[in-house]
Amino acid sequence: MAKVNIKQVRSQIKRPANQKKTLVALGLRKMNQTVQHEATPQILGMIATVKHLVKVEEVK
Repeated sequence: MAKVNIKQVRSQIKRPANQKKTLVALGLRKMNQTVQHEATPQILGMIATVKHLVKVEEVK
């Protein structure tokens, strides 16, 4: 399974509660923090919810 690096590049301040909870579920709590996850459909769905707040790179 492919892996993806997810980096939070925009603040969660003044965002809806579901987007804040999605960032926490992904493991992102601070700006410029990076986490690595498997590219499962569940993770890709969470990324789609907060795509305007994060930067995603595929790990080779």
